[in-house]
Amino acid sequence: MDDTDRQILTMLQENARISNAEISRRIGMVPSGVLERIRRMEERGLIEGYTTRVNAKQAGQRLLAFMFVNTDERVGVVRSAQALAEIPEILEVHHIAGEDCYLAKVRVADTEALAELIRTKLGKIDTITSTRTTIVLETVKETSTLPLDSEHKAVA
Repeated sequence: MDDTDRQILTMLQENARISNAEISRRIGMVPSGVLERIRRMEERGLIEGYTTRVNAKQAGQRLLAFMFVNTDERVGVVRSAQALAEIPEILEVHHIAGEDCYLAKVRVADTEALAELIRTKLGKIDTITSTRTTIVLETVKETSTLPLDSEHKAVA
């Protein structure tokens, strides 16, 4: 990834709907060259996809929580992680080091919906031995935008 790729990716992260013509105008490159670079980054897996960010509060998902999940699985077994990942309210599942096995990011309407999620959906996963839930009071920063300046070199 060179500086031109970084510039293109930065613009796409800011606005995935930006046109190739606008990108080419901003970086002084022909649109076909921009398109070719984007296609190469998609093929290499550097660009994984394009999405729409939805305002969770306006969509009725006002409560954000993080769950620490413990399981009784042996090391290397990922059934619990796969089961957690299938639950729509769980936005992220991370296998973590330390006292707990997984960290899950959860979005639901309210505390009643969170209790129902824990009772019904997590309760069905027989390998889960315990959970600890932390409810977010306020989000100061939440982004999926990666820093792509020259200090943050990509792995080839």
